[in-house]
Amino acid sequence: MLYIVGLGLGDEKDITIRGLEAVKKCEKVYMEAYTSLLSFGLSGDGLSTLENLYGKRITIADREMVEEKADDILSEARVSDVAFLVVGDPFGATTHSDLVVRANTLRVNVKVVHNASVMNAIGICGLQLYRYGETVSIPFFSDTWRPDSFYEKIRINRELGLHTLCLLDIRVKEPSWESLARGRKKYEPPRYMTINTAIEQLLEVEQRRGESAYDEGTSCVGFARLGSEDQMIVAGTMRELLAVDFGAPLHCLVIVGKTHPLEEEMLDAYKHGRGSLNQKDE
Repeated sequence: MLYIVGLGLGDEKDITIRGLEAVKKCEKVYMEAYTSLLSFGLSGDGLSTLENLYGKRITIADREMVEEKADDILSEARVSDVAFLVVGDPFGATTHSDLVVRANTLRVNVKVVHNASVMNAIGICGLQLYRYGETVSIPFFSDTWRPDSFYEKIRINRELGLHTLCLLDIRVKEPSWESLARGRKKYEPPRYMTINTAIEQLLEVEQRRGESAYDEGTSCVGFARLGSEDQMIVAGTMRELLAVDFGAPLHCLVIVGKTHPLEEEMLDAYKHGRGSLNQKDE
């Protein structure tokens, strides 16, 4: 059996009882480590914390392993129980859907254990989940690559009065272009896009496209370390959020669409300069 287990968003304790039971009976445990990260990371003490709670040695599965050696993982799952751990919910990334498709092709049994993900945890800011349009991803710009395919989706969402969740780029164990050209992989340091960088890039695209999808005065909500004890949530205009230090990753951004009074009342508690709702234990 292949168990695909969601870990939630905060730390090692966010795993469900059903998920923990599945992990404890598996012979091999893999941890996907490139579409998202837990708040304490996956190196050093962070990994040890997971292993101590789950009682299992954990193999970190980077992008290369999941995309190029998935059949090896599935071959193990044909003869023993294997757990594949995913931050958030198992289907928060298309990579994990591909793993299920491959498993079905190879006739490997799959059980999924769901958990909280950014897709529903953003409801904490008060914007109703059923009023969101298509989610977009904002990639890091480079000197030679400045894509803007997300712009059209945001524009359509805004025209329909819908909110837009923007997932911000994560670069973990990415080979540099120079090393690929030389035929020898050398990995760049990890990079995590901040809300500030995302807004700068969004405004650059708006200036280039000029279709009035949004501007500096457009209302947004910035989220940092969502689901963790020290999560930070700030509502304000793009201009206001540019001046906020959201601290450590991971970050995401919501571009606000048309709101109703209850949403506005909830957002008011997070307005820039007023602080966030206190979610910490007393």
